[in-house]
Amino acid sequence: MTKVYVSSVIPAPAAEVWKLVRNFNGLPAWAPFVAESRVEQNALADQIGCIRNFVLRDGGRIREKLLALSDYDLSCSYAILESPMAVENYIATLSLTPITDGNLTLAEWEAEFDCAPEREAALMHQIGTGVFQAALSALKQRFGR
Repeated sequence: MTKVYVSSVIPAPAAEVWKLVRNFNGLPAWAPFVAESRVEQNALADQIGCIRNFVLRDGGRIREKLLALSDYDLSCSYAILESPMAVENYIATLSLTPITDGNLTLAEWEAEFDCAPEREAALMHQIGTGVFQAALSALKQRFGR
């Protein structure tokens, strides 16, 4: 099993950041690599089990299932159902933790998945840098003080 972990400090209160990222269908509003997104079967975007179907700016399509969403823990977990990345058993969690000194947010995004051994390093970089860090950097800019 391959693991990817990225963290970043967002210059805003965790509650403010959570209002934006808790929307499972809201990636186009803050993730620079997502062109459009929809939740299948008219499900609510915070309904456990709902499936988001989104298109990347490069044309790729990904389907993900919401596994958990906690307003108490400020976290959500999801699984990839379909993607062009050739990963299996992909589970990711995005969580926010308040940093009381300065009223900041620690954002942590991690994933575990299986893949072909020869693809592991490339996928770790693609997911860690091209997805997780790119999205967290966009959040930093959005909430920049």
